Amino acid sequence: MEAGGQPAAAHVSVILPVHNAEAWLDECLRSVLQQDFEDSMELSVFNDASKDKSMTIIEKWKVKLEDSGILVVIGGHDSPSPRGVGYSKNQAIAQSSGSYLCFLDSDDAMMPQRVRLQHEAAVRHPTSVFTSHGPTVVMPTWFCSRAWFSHVGPFDEGGQGVPEDLLFFYSHLRKGGGVVRVDQSLLIYRYHPKAATHSVLETTIWTHRVRFLEERALPHWAAFTIWNAGRQGRRLYRSLTAESRRKVVAFCDVDENKIKKGFYSYEDSEERPKPRVPILHFRAARPPFVICVKLAARFVVAGYTQQITDMDPRWQNSEENKPHRHPCRSLTLS
Repeated sequence: MEAGGQPAAAHVSVILPVHNAEAWLDECLRSVLQQDFEDSMELSVFNDASKDKSMTIIEKWKVKLEDSGILVVIGGHDSPSPRGVGYSKNQAIAQSSGSYLCFLDSDDAMMPQRVRLQHEAAVRHPTSVFTSHGPTVVMPTWFCSRAWFSHVGPFDEGGQGVPEDLLFFYSHLRKGGGVVRVDQSLLIYRYHPKAATHSVLETTIWTHRVRFLEERALPHWAAFTIWNAGRQGRRLYRSLTAESRRKVVAFCDVDENKIKKGFYSYEDSEERPKPRVPILHFRAARPPFVICVKLAARFVVAGYTQQITDMDPRWQNSEENKPHRHPCRSLTLS
């Protein structure tokens, strides 16, 4: 305790927005209690108009957590309708005190080492967002300093249907932030029919991804190749602005049937003659590339395996993702 009886500021605040999460909260809060982080930690919960027994479960765990030295701060509202994940995260952050913010969803569970390992990484890289290993940048594994969040944030509060995590991530990159991956499993990510991610349309995510690609990468390239002559590659081409489409010199692929077609004709174009883009074997293509794929991942969650497609995106520009060990730049749009 500080002088005057006020609790000392925690070193790490676990940020937990909650809306009708009674089915998963016990496991989630138990994972907070089981953290092996030895410095001070608090849990900041914001209840976004839950109508189930979420608050009863939170109050029960508040006693257990505080008996173990983890301060619990609870806020919320009981309006007829929830205000959304972005609003709830912002409120949970505002009422917290930690120098570092560890984001957790109420339907997920942390591994005991999560806070400790991500805090160690955050101390070394103060302007980065930290995630665990995996094919995507998944919001529930984010960890960053409060100072950096204040520089980048807050989250968009548009409510249902708004990808507040993706918009924050793009703002983070615009302001020069980095991404550091802790190469260990840090969290059990639960994918289920009631997950908030289902409220965001795939077309909304796609539009944000393409616009960010055009903002951040394509202005630096006089020409580029789309690696995928199939449905996803053609969709990307059609989604580009006319200026960006004129920079596409070719599609490339490994599928001989697609390559034999020789070119892709953009029939919906108002240009005359209609654009005809060559389709090449990837060995004949010129960098830089935009690799356009549809990710599929398998997660084992609560005893069953769920096929997941079109997960949240990340921009990849690492050696392991460069096609056929080509010494060139590439971006992956998934």
